[in-house]
Amino acid sequence: MKKNRPVSILIVDDDKTHRIMLKTMLMQWGWQVEEADDGITAIEAVHNMPFDAILMDVRMARLDGIEALRQIHAYNPAIPVVIMTAYSSVDAAVEAIKIGAHDYLTKPLDFDRLKLTLTHALDHRQVQENKDYCRNNNTLATDTGGIIGSSEPMCELMEMVSYVAPTEATVLISGESGTGKELIAAALHHNSTRKNGPFIKVNCAALVENLLESELFGHEKGAFTGADRRREGKFVQANGGTIFLDEISETSPGMQAKLLRVLQEHEVQRVGGQETLAVDARVLAASNRNLEEEVGKGTVSAHAK
Repeated sequence: MKKNRPVSILIVDDDKTHRIMLKTMLMQWGWQVEEADDGITAIEAVHNMPFDAILMDVRMARLDGIEALRQIHAYNPAIPVVIMTAYSSVDAAVEAIKIGAHDYLTKPLDFDRLKLTLTHALDHRQVQENKDYCRNNNTLATDTGGIIGSSEPMCELMEMVSYVAPTEATVLISGESGTGKELIAAALHHNSTRKNGPFIKVNCAALVENLLESELFGHEKGAFTGADRRREGKFVQANGGTIFLDEISETSPGMQAKLLRVLQEHEVQRVGGQETLAVDARVLAASNRNLEEEVGKGTVSAHAK
Protein backbone atom coordinates (compact mmCIF):
# COMPACT_ATOMS: atom_id res chain seq x y z
CA MET A 1 0.00 0.00 0.00
CA LYS A 2 2.99 2.30 0.33
CA LYS A 3 4.01 4.47 -2.59
CA ASN A 4 7.36 3.94 -4.29
CA ARG A 5 7.45 7.64 -5.21
CA PRO A 6 7.52 10.87 -3.19
CA VAL A 7 4.33 12.76 -2.40
CA SER A 8 3.55 15.03 -5.34
CA ILE A 9 1.38 18.17 -5.28
CA LEU A 10 0.27 20.27 -8.25
CA ILE A 11 0.03 24.03 -7.73
CA VAL A 12 -2.31 25.78 -10.18
CA ASP A 13 -2.17 29.59 -10.24
CA ASP A 14 -1.77 32.13 -13.05
CA ASP A 15 0.12 34.46 -10.68
CA LYS A 16 3.74 33.36 -11.26
CA THR A 17 5.11 35.10 -8.16
CA HIS A 18 2.51 33.51 -5.89
CA ARG A 19 3.06 30.13 -7.54
CA ILE A 20 6.83 30.25 -6.99
CA MET A 21 6.37 31.31 -3.36
CA LEU A 22 4.00 28.38 -2.73
CA LYS A 23 6.30 25.92 -4.50
CA THR A 24 9.27 27.00 -2.38
CA MET A 25 7.26 26.60 0.83
CA LEU A 26 5.78 23.21 -0.04
CA MET A 27 9.19 21.87 -1.03
CA GLN A 28 10.56 23.02 2.34
CA TRP A 29 7.80 20.95 3.93
CA GLY A 30 9.16 17.89 2.11
CA TRP A 31 6.78 17.56 -0.83
CA GLN A 32 7.53 17.29 -4.53
CA VAL A 33 5.82 20.09 -6.45
CA GLU A 34 4.76 20.65 -10.06
CA GLU A 35 3.27 23.87 -11.47
CA ALA A 36 0.47 24.80 -13.86
CA ASP A 37 -0.37 28.37 -14.87
CA ASP A 38 -4.05 27.81 -15.69
CA GLY A 39 -6.86 25.26 -15.63
CA ILE A 40 -6.12 23.85 -19.09
CA THR A 41 -2.48 23.17 -18.24
CA ALA A 42 -3.59 21.58 -14.95
CA ILE A 43 -5.94 19.17 -16.70
CA GLU A 44 -3.16 18.17 -19.10
CA ALA A 45 -0.78 17.63 -16.17
CA VAL A 46 -3.27 15.37 -14.36
CA HIS A 47 -3.57 13.23 -17.49
CA ASN A 48 0.20 12.89 -17.76
CA MET A 49 1.39 12.56 -14.15
CA PRO A 50 0.15 11.09 -10.84
CA PHE A 51 -0.59 13.68 -8.13
CA ASP A 52 -1.52 13.14 -4.50
CA ALA A 53 -3.21 16.54 -4.12
CA ILE A 54 -3.88 19.75 -6.06
CA LEU A 55 -3.76 23.32 -4.74
CA MET A 56 -5.68 25.48 -7.23
CA ASP A 57 -6.71 29.11 -7.56
CA VAL A 58 -10.30 29.91 -8.58
CA ARG A 59 -9.77 32.90 -10.85
CA MET A 60 -7.54 32.18 -13.83
CA ALA A 61 -7.52 33.60 -17.35
CA ARG A 62 -7.91 30.67 -19.76
CA LEU A 63 -9.94 28.26 -17.61
CA ASP A 64 -11.09 28.97 -14.06
CA GLY A 65 -10.60 26.65 -11.11
CA ILE A 66 -14.24 25.57 -10.91
CA GLU A 67 -14.36 24.20 -14.45
CA ALA A 68 -10.88 22.71 -14.08
CA LEU A 69 -12.07 20.95 -10.90
CA ARG A 70 -15.07 19.48 -12.77
CA GLN A 71 -12.87 18.07 -15.51
CA ILE A 72 -10.17 16.80 -13.16
CA HIS A 73 -12.71 14.97 -11.01
CA ALA A 74 -14.39 13.55 -14.11
CA TYR A 75 -11.02 12.05 -15.00
CA ASN A 76 -9.86 11.09 -11.47
CA PRO A 77 -12.26 11.82 -8.60
CA ALA A 78 -9.80 10.42 -6.03
CA ILE A 79 -7.40 13.39 -6.21
CA PRO A 80 -8.17 15.83 -3.37
CA VAL A 81 -8.33 19.42 -4.65
CA VAL A 82 -7.88 22.40 -2.31
CA ILE A 83 -9.21 25.66 -3.72
CA MET A 84 -7.62 29.07 -3.12
CA THR A 85 -9.81 32.16 -3.36
CA ALA A 86 -10.01 35.83 -2.37
CA TYR A 87 -12.57 36.78 0.28
CA SER A 88 -14.70 38.32 -2.46
CA SER A 89 -15.00 34.95 -4.17
CA VAL A 90 -16.00 32.76 -1.24
CA ASP A 91 -19.26 31.88 -3.03
CA ALA A 92 -17.17 30.26 -5.77
CA ALA A 93 -15.27 28.28 -3.15
CA VAL A 94 -18.54 27.04 -1.66
CA GLU A 95 -19.61 25.96 -5.14
CA ALA A 96 -16.31 24.10 -5.48
CA ILE A 97 -16.98 22.22 -2.23
CA LYS A 98 -20.41 21.19 -3.57
CA ILE A 99 -18.86 19.68 -6.69
CA GLY A 100 -16.14 17.82 -4.82
CA ALA A 101 -13.30 20.08 -3.66
CA HIS A 102 -11.64 18.79 -0.49
CA ASP A 103 -11.48 22.24 1.13
CA TYR A 104 -10.87 25.89 0.37
CA LEU A 105 -8.51 28.57 1.66
CA THR A 106 -8.90 32.33 1.45
CA LYS A 107 -6.14 34.70 0.36
CA PRO A 108 -3.91 35.96 1.79
CA LEU A 109 -3.14 32.43 2.90
CA ASP A 110 -2.57 31.47 6.53
CA PHE A 111 0.47 29.21 6.05
CA ASP A 112 -0.15 27.14 9.18
CA ARG A 113 -3.66 26.44 7.95
CA LEU A 114 -2.34 25.73 4.45
CA LYS A 115 0.04 23.08 5.77
CA LEU A 116 -2.64 21.49 7.96
CA THR A 117 -5.21 21.49 5.12
CA LEU A 118 -2.81 19.88 2.66
CA THR A 119 -1.77 17.32 5.28
CA HIS A 120 -5.43 16.41 5.81
CA ALA A 121 -5.94 16.15 2.04
CA LEU A 122 -2.96 13.79 1.73
CA ASP A 123 -4.23 11.71 4.67
CA HIS A 124 -7.62 11.49 2.95
CA ARG A 125 -5.92 10.34 -0.25
CA GLN A 126 -3.94 7.65 1.58
CA VAL A 127 -7.05 6.36 3.37
CA GLN A 128 -8.81 6.04 0.00
CA GLU A 129 -5.84 4.20 -1.49
CA ASN A 130 -5.77 1.80 1.46
CA LYS A 131 -9.52 1.27 1.07
CA ASP A 132 -9.13 0.41 -2.62
CA TYR A 133 -6.17 -1.89 -1.85
CA CYS A 134 -8.03 -3.78 0.86
CA ARG A 135 -11.09 -4.26 -1.33
CA ASN A 136 -9.11 -5.34 -4.36
CA ASN A 137 -7.02 -7.80 -2.35
CA ASN A 138 -9.76 -8.87 0.07
CA THR A 139 -7.59 -8.01 3.09
CA LEU A 140 -8.54 -6.39 6.38
CA ALA A 141 -6.76 -5.76 9.68
CA THR A 142 -6.81 -8.90 11.79
CA ASP A 143 -5.64 -7.48 15.12
CA THR A 144 -8.92 -6.24 16.61
CA GLY A 145 -7.36 -5.29 19.93
CA GLY A 146 -9.90 -7.31 21.91
CA ILE A 147 -12.97 -5.95 20.10
CA ILE A 148 -15.70 -8.57 19.83
CA GLY A 149 -18.68 -8.24 17.51
CA SER A 150 -20.02 -9.52 14.20
CA SER A 151 -22.94 -7.15 13.55
CA GLU A 152 -22.98 -5.15 10.34
CA PRO A 153 -22.08 -1.84 12.09
CA MET A 154 -19.14 -3.50 13.87
CA CYS A 155 -17.88 -5.03 10.64
CA GLU A 156 -18.10 -1.62 8.95
CA LEU A 157 -16.24 -0.04 11.87
CA MET A 158 -13.39 -2.55 11.74
CA GLU A 159 -13.25 -2.16 7.97
CA MET A 160 -12.70 1.56 8.51
CA VAL A 161 -9.97 0.77 11.06
CA SER A 162 -8.24 -1.28 8.36
CA TYR A 163 -8.27 1.66 5.96
CA VAL A 164 -7.18 4.34 8.43
CA ALA A 165 -4.72 2.46 10.66
CA PRO A 166 -1.80 2.24 8.17
CA THR A 167 -1.87 6.02 7.54
CA GLU A 168 -0.42 8.86 9.60
CA ALA A 169 -3.81 10.58 9.81
CA THR A 170 -4.82 12.24 13.06
CA VAL A 171 -8.08 10.56 14.11
CA LEU A 172 -11.01 11.72 16.23
CA ILE A 173 -13.11 8.89 17.70
CA SER A 174 -16.61 10.00 18.70
CA GLY A 175 -19.15 8.11 20.76
CA GLU A 176 -21.01 7.95 24.03
CA SER A 177 -19.21 6.98 27.23
CA GLY A 178 -18.67 3.24 27.49
CA THR A 179 -18.88 2.51 23.77
CA GLY A 180 -15.25 1.40 23.46
CA LYS A 181 -13.46 4.43 22.02
CA GLU A 182 -10.20 3.41 23.72
CA LEU A 183 -10.45 -0.06 22.16
CA ILE A 184 -10.76 1.52 18.72
CA ALA A 185 -7.72 3.70 19.44
CA ALA A 186 -5.76 0.60 20.45
CA ALA A 187 -6.84 -1.20 17.27
CA LEU A 188 -5.68 1.76 15.17
CA HIS A 189 -2.30 1.69 16.89
CA HIS A 190 -1.81 -2.07 16.72
CA ASN A 191 -2.63 -2.14 12.99
CA SER A 192 -0.36 0.81 12.16
CA THR A 193 3.27 1.02 11.11
CA ARG A 194 3.91 2.31 14.67
CA LYS A 195 2.66 -0.86 16.35
CA ASN A 196 6.09 -1.63 17.82
CA GLY A 197 6.32 1.83 19.34
CA PRO A 198 4.69 3.07 22.58
CA PHE A 199 0.95 3.58 22.95
CA ILE A 200 0.53 6.39 25.47
CA LYS A 201 -2.92 7.19 26.90
CA VAL A 202 -3.92 10.47 28.56
CA ASN A 203 -7.32 11.27 30.10
CA CYS A 204 -7.66 15.00 29.46
CA ALA A 205 -10.68 15.26 31.79
CA ALA A 206 -8.72 13.98 34.80
CA LEU A 207 -6.33 16.93 35.11
CA VAL A 208 -6.73 20.69 35.48
CA GLU A 209 -5.16 22.76 32.69
CA ASN A 210 -1.75 23.54 34.24
CA LEU A 211 -1.23 19.91 35.28
CA LEU A 212 -2.40 18.66 31.89
CA GLU A 213 0.11 20.92 30.16
CA SER A 214 2.90 19.50 32.32
CA GLU A 215 1.65 15.95 31.73
CA LEU A 216 1.61 16.38 27.95
CA PHE A 217 4.65 18.58 27.37
CA GLY A 218 6.81 17.95 30.44
CA HIS A 219 8.38 20.57 32.72
CA GLU A 220 11.73 21.93 33.81
CA LYS A 221 13.04 21.74 37.35
CA GLY A 222 11.64 24.66 39.33
CA ALA A 223 8.92 25.45 36.77
CA PHE A 224 6.35 25.42 39.59
CA THR A 225 6.04 24.46 43.24
CA GLY A 226 6.94 20.79 43.63
CA ALA A 227 8.83 20.54 40.33
CA ASP A 228 12.04 19.25 41.90
CA ARG A 229 13.39 17.72 38.68
CA ARG A 230 12.99 17.86 34.92
CA ARG A 231 10.21 15.62 33.61
CA GLU A 232 9.52 14.54 30.05
CA GLY A 233 5.93 14.80 28.86
CA LYS A 234 3.70 12.21 27.25
CA PHE A 235 4.36 13.48 23.72
CA VAL A 236 8.08 12.81 24.11
CA GLN A 237 7.33 9.43 25.72
CA ALA A 238 5.18 8.58 22.68
CA ASN A 239 8.01 9.20 20.19
CA GLY A 240 7.87 6.61 17.44
CA GLY A 241 4.40 5.51 18.54
CA THR A 242 0.93 6.84 19.24
CA ILE A 243 -0.57 9.16 21.84
CA PHE A 244 -4.28 8.82 22.67
CA LEU A 245 -5.95 11.92 24.09
CA ASP A 246 -9.20 10.77 25.69
CA GLU A 247 -11.99 13.31 26.33
CA ILE A 248 -10.24 15.93 24.22
CA SER A 249 -13.33 18.17 24.38
CA GLU A 250 -12.67 18.76 28.10
CA THR A 251 -9.56 20.81 27.32
CA SER A 252 -9.69 24.62 27.41
CA PRO A 253 -9.44 26.73 24.22
CA GLY A 254 -5.93 27.73 25.35
CA MET A 255 -4.83 24.11 25.60
CA GLN A 256 -6.45 23.37 22.23
CA ALA A 257 -4.28 26.07 20.65
CA LYS A 258 -1.16 24.47 22.15
CA LEU A 259 -2.20 21.05 20.87
CA LEU A 260 -2.81 22.52 17.42
CA ARG A 261 0.78 23.72 17.37
CA VAL A 262 1.97 20.18 18.10
CA LEU A 263 -0.12 18.88 15.20
CA GLN A 264 1.20 21.54 12.83
CA GLU A 265 4.84 21.77 13.85
CA HIS A 266 5.48 18.38 15.50
CA GLU A 267 7.29 20.04 18.38
CA VAL A 268 6.71 20.79 22.07
CA GLN A 269 8.22 22.98 24.77
CA ARG A 270 8.48 21.92 28.40
CA VAL A 271 6.67 24.09 30.95
CA GLY A 272 9.23 26.62 32.19
CA GLY A 273 11.67 25.77 29.42
CA GLN A 274 13.03 27.50 26.33
CA GLU A 275 14.17 24.44 24.37
CA THR A 276 11.97 23.22 21.50
CA LEU A 277 11.74 19.44 21.24
CA ALA A 278 10.83 17.63 18.02
CA VAL A 279 8.26 14.88 18.55
CA ASP A 280 7.21 12.04 16.28
CA ALA A 281 3.92 10.74 17.62
CA ARG A 282 0.67 10.01 15.85
CA VAL A 283 -2.26 11.65 17.62
CA LEU A 284 -5.57 9.88 18.26
CA ALA A 285 -8.29 11.65 20.23
CA ALA A 286 -11.72 10.79 21.57
CA SER A 287 -14.77 12.68 22.75
CA ASN A 288 -18.23 11.80 24.01
CA ARG A 289 -19.51 15.22 22.92
CA ASN A 290 -20.79 16.49 19.59
CA LEU A 291 -17.88 18.71 18.59
CA GLU A 292 -19.87 20.51 15.89
CA GLU A 293 -22.21 21.74 18.62
CA GLU A 294 -19.26 22.62 20.90
CA VAL A 295 -17.69 24.73 18.15
CA GLY A 296 -20.98 26.60 17.87
CA LYS A 297 -20.94 27.27 21.61
CA GLY A 298 -17.31 28.42 21.45
CA THR A 299 -16.06 25.79 23.89
CA VAL A 300 -14.05 24.03 21.18
CA SER A 301 -11.89 25.87 18.64
CA ALA A 302 -12.86 25.25 15.02
CA HIS A 303 -9.15 25.04 14.09
CA ALA A 304 -8.39 22.68 16.95
CA LYS A 305 -11.24 20.48 15.85
